[in-house]
Amino acid sequence: MADRPDVSSLGVPGPLLGLESSCDETAAAVLAADGSILAEAVLSQAAHARYGGVVPEIAARQHLAHLPGLVAGVMARAGLRYDQLGGIAATSGPGLIGGLIVGSGFGKGMAIALDLPFIAVNHLEAHALTPRLPGLVEGGAPFPYLLLLLSGGHCQCVSVEALGRYHRLGTTIDDAVGEAFDKVGKMLGLGWPGGPALERLATGGDPARFPFPRPLLRRAGCDFSFSGLKTAVAQVVAGYPPGALPGQDAADIAAGFQQAVADVMADRAGHALEAFAQRNPSGRLLVVAGGVAANGAVRAALHRAAAARGFGFVAPPPRLCGDNAVMVAWAGLERLRAGATSPLHHAPLPRWPLDAPDMALA
Repeated sequence: MADRPDVSSLGVPGPLLGLESSCDETAAAVLAADGSILAEAVLSQAAHARYGGVVPEIAARQHLAHLPGLVAGVMARAGLRYDQLGGIAATSGPGLIGGLIVGSGFGKGMAIALDLPFIAVNHLEAHALTPRLPGLVEGGAPFPYLLLLLSGGHCQCVSVEALGRYHRLGTTIDDAVGEAFDKVGKMLGLGWPGGPALERLATGGDPARFPFPRPLLRRAGCDFSFSGLKTAVAQVVAGYPPGALPGQDAADIAAGFQQAVADVMADRAGHALEAFAQRNPSGRLLVVAGGVAANGAVRAALHRAAAARGFGFVAPPPRLCGDNAVMVAWAGLERLRAGATSPLHHAPLPRWPLDAPDMALA
């Protein structure tokens, strides 16, 4: 098999298999050459709950145990033989190195065995390209657009200008927003991951009862900060005896924290939209992706911020906000169409910024 097959003039020869294993979700998906989803599966690893967070070694072992079965399942549901595939895409960074080695190694092995092109996918690029999936935006989401990537490990404002061309406008200076949700959820006794449970708890709370700070509100720039907000919540919770936080108080704290995050997000997004418009006058679309993009209060606040500045707003359906293999397969398709396959010696990268030189297309 050639190390980097020339497919630039061939289009996409068949369906593409995508693999995701960057953290604690093991996922596989098959997309047709036109991007339609033929089959998808995500296994959220429950083994980490007892530890209150992801244990990298356990995650890698879980990926190794479950990925073969997930791949066999999606291929069967798609009604495909392996020799009908047109390529293999696997998340190769950023993320936990053990899981990246498992997923990318599995993908490379399949590519060698089937004599198929392999595409090493940047997990952040997969999130960034999600709005271009068929059916999410009428006519497809054209470049350029502004991306807010909001997850447990990342919080960034990115100008998405073309495939492989990204410019970061702002990022978090401490915690990622998803990390803050999970840690506050843990403070409130909601287990792990805490974000979805916190949103459910907040529906019965009064967001005005606890006046939590809004870090960097109305400050210049597009950066974020959540450490101070998280500390403020911790100080309120510490005022109760251990294990004695009343249910209504917990709901009010959750609602107040969530509202503070939404307010900060809307403010920071406003600055990012202005910076983006100066850089790309033709772009009029705000995209939010990542696990926190599934939060209803955050989505609503960002939608209002976009509308106030004449921007459209797109958020993937909740199942495609978190880590999944559909976005990996789609990013692989976009790169395969451009002839940008990966050498088999491409090493997984635990740190792989979107604006790194190796993201650019040749």
